[in-house]
Amino acid sequence: MPEQCFHSNVPMAPGNQIYLKRPQIDRLLEKAVQKPVVIVCAGAGYGKTQAVYSFLREYPALTCWIQLSDRDNIGERFWENFIAGVTNGNRKAALKLADIDFPRTEREFDRYLTIPLADTREDVKYIFVYDDFHLLHHKAVLRFLERSITSYFPSITSILISRTEPPLNLETLQSKGLVGRITEDELRFSQAEMVEYFHTQNIRPSPQAVSSIYHDTEGWAFAIHLAGLSLKNSPPGAPYVPQAMRSNIFRLIESEIMSAISAELRKFLIKLSLIEHLVPDLLREIAASPESAGQDFPPGKSLVDEMERICSFIQFDVYLNAYQIHHLLLEYLSGKQQELSGEEKQEVYRRAAGWCAQNNRKLDAISYYEKSRDYDRLITIADTLPLILPRQFAWFILELLNRLSREIHDQYPLSYAVRARVLTSLCMFEECTEELKELIPRLEALPPSPELHWVLMALYANRGLIGIITCAFTGDYRFPVYLERAAYHAGQTGGHVLSPPLSEVNLGAYTCMVPSPEKKDMDKFIEALSAAAPYLPAIGGCGWGIDDLARAELAYFREDIAEAERFSLAALDKAQEWGQYEIENRAFFFLLRISLSRGNYEKIQELFRQMEAQRDKAHYVNICCDIICGWYYTQIGQTDKLAPWLKNDFEESDLNSMSYSMEILVKAKYHFMEKRYPAALAVLESRIKRDGAEDFVMGKIESNILKALCWYHLRDKDAAFAALEEAYSLALPNALFMPFTEMGKAMRALAAAALKDGSRAIPQAWLETVRRNASGYAKKVFKAAEYCRAAAPERTSGQGVTLSRRELEVLTGLYQGMTREEIAGASSLSINTIKSIIRTIYNKLEAVNKADAVRIAVARGLVGTQYGSGK
Repeated sequence: MPEQCFHSNVPMAPGNQIYLKRPQIDRLLEKAVQKPVVIVCAGAGYGKTQAVYSFLREYPALTCWIQLSDRDNIGERFWENFIAGVTNGNRKAALKLADIDFPRTEREFDRYLTIPLADTREDVKYIFVYDDFHLLHHKAVLRFLERSITSYFPSITSILISRTEPPLNLETLQSKGLVGRITEDELRFSQAEMVEYFHTQNIRPSPQAVSSIYHDTEGWAFAIHLAGLSLKNSPPGAPYVPQAMRSNIFRLIESEIMSAISAELRKFLIKLSLIEHLVPDLLREIAASPESAGQDFPPGKSLVDEMERICSFIQFDVYLNAYQIHHLLLEYLSGKQQELSGEEKQEVYRRAAGWCAQNNRKLDAISYYEKSRDYDRLITIADTLPLILPRQFAWFILELLNRLSREIHDQYPLSYAVRARVLTSLCMFEECTEELKELIPRLEALPPSPELHWVLMALYANRGLIGIITCAFTGDYRFPVYLERAAYHAGQTGGHVLSPPLSEVNLGAYTCMVPSPEKKDMDKFIEALSAAAPYLPAIGGCGWGIDDLARAELAYFREDIAEAERFSLAALDKAQEWGQYEIENRAFFFLLRISLSRGNYEKIQELFRQMEAQRDKAHYVNICCDIICGWYYTQIGQTDKLAPWLKNDFEESDLNSMSYSMEILVKAKYHFMEKRYPAALAVLESRIKRDGAEDFVMGKIESNILKALCWYHLRDKDAAFAALEEAYSLALPNALFMPFTEMGKAMRALAAAALKDGSRAIPQAWLETVRRNASGYAKKVFKAAEYCRAAAPERTSGQGVTLSRRELEVLTGLYQGMTREEIAGASSLSINTIKSIIRTIYNKLEAVNKADAVRIAVARGLVGTQYGSGK
């Protein structure tokens, strides 16, 4: 990925490390790295890491080394670790990675791929090493690595170092002979290699001792090394006593290593077993002690120097810019942690937490601050996390907060606000509400302060958010009161203003979150939203425009197109004023549907351009735009343009479960348009099972309509008519009939069949109206598809596209991940000129957005090996 990562001809690690060249292993690895994947799999102590490290020191490649741990089973922590590895070689590439979240979906992964696409060159060999791969087990992390490793880049090889077979689907690569393997059998030392290794250590065992040692160790590298230490420390001429067996490893470490070092270094090494980030600056901090004062060397320097002399058990890894302790020595040291006092452990954790916080490793910093009992800094960092957390991350924070005592929470009341957000992220609304009912009065009874007002603002705002989501189920419509109280407390914080990402509201699949089909319930919900709206600017504009959006949604479903447009535009203006991107996106969604229903195809293209402009904004979530575009392309039958992750039955966004229903509906429509009716029904069934996502009446209507159409195409008219009747009964009280019309020619056929066969629950006049409206809508959809195809005839014909030199320069900039502003600055053109050129490129490529343009350009060879390599 990076343009300049680590040259493998690195200098030898510090200390007295002696590398034994193993030509046969080097030859195996040299052959293996010609393939895209190499698996180095063997048990503990076989020298896997050492063999790869030694080989790469002299191999002409740019190498990025990712040292994995148990904590990397949390996607966000893995992403921080991955970025840190890239940072050591190419800060520019790392900054690009830092701008995106851990890629959980196909869409996000596609966005990630634009970075290696832009930053790799075909004439340079890149090697990514994932060490201790066996520690990974979380599906999202493994899925990302599987995609990344199997995404074909001719110049990239991934080396997986593991004690067990990596749980990745590599069958396609294996069937083509594109996976190299190094196993225990290859890694075992031969007897000749063992003797050569002893000679490098100035050890000259007798032939009998050589035979005995090799019999004992069976070529196991770690045991051979310990046997050598035993011989080296024995009196001259003393016979070898068999002892280097696995069961005796810890005893050998104690007798051959720990007995030869100072007490200070012993304690220092035990301290290092508490943490994972063994970077030089942090180690020197930990090594610093009062005894070092007044000495000539920098504080902590002498212990680090002494540590480096432990040879192969501790070495400096230039790829990671960190020290690595052999895992067996580390396991031994971990078993000695009781030798440290509680105060000594806390000091190590405190220093490690500070380093992680400074290097943007928030999850690790939170963990270390908990262990150091620095709850003030722990809560401060946790409060900087987004409003809605990924589920796994939310569970991690919740479990941590659950370990804190009531006294600690009371001492740091901001922890209550973090906990409320976490519970809301996990849709634990009832539990959160009950806690807030008890908590808020207790905090309000305390002496006021700006800090306490801030906490109360957050708690009231959280209760108001839960009220919006649940009021139609509970009958409690008092959420405007809670938001009013939030606004009051916000005014008492001394000027502290809620800002993104905490001020950005997360929408569910439907803004009208009402389960009942009764008209009075829908009206009551929207009236409550309107009552709450005046208080939203005081809390950073969180949700500003949501009441207009709800009215637009209801008007559109009622087929009142003029009102729907009026309220959509009002919601759009308010959302853009306060950076409410989800509301802005949803307003675009209804304007898109309105334009399609009117046959205004030029307006549709303009809306796509406006949505594309959002993608460069901070905190914007691309998934929302993917879903909206996906809905449109399924409507007009151009399913090939859907984001790939929306075509995958098993892919979920996982970021906001409340919007899962909208995502699933688009996936089901995709399967329906592809005539995969059982798959569509299965996807709709999954919609019911997760988080009650089909509880809202609008969701029930759209879901039942799609089920009816699937059953009809499967020739089960009874099931089809039953689902259609259910949809009709739910839509009737509020006249929510637009979803029937939007199914176009499919609904026209189903309504005609219902008219012919008769439906006892649906009036014939209504069926005739729906058939006629759906028929008219189908014609507009057909014209929309024709308009899209006509927009870029070059692509339709399959012929090449001719771009001017200036257009090609701008396209290359987009491919390299540059913003419009960066392209304008680099080319000395105005931003408006760049925007005009981009629109021309979109038209020529028939692209709807930047990602689509880059994908088409790469496929056609317009960028990439010829233009994107930096040549």
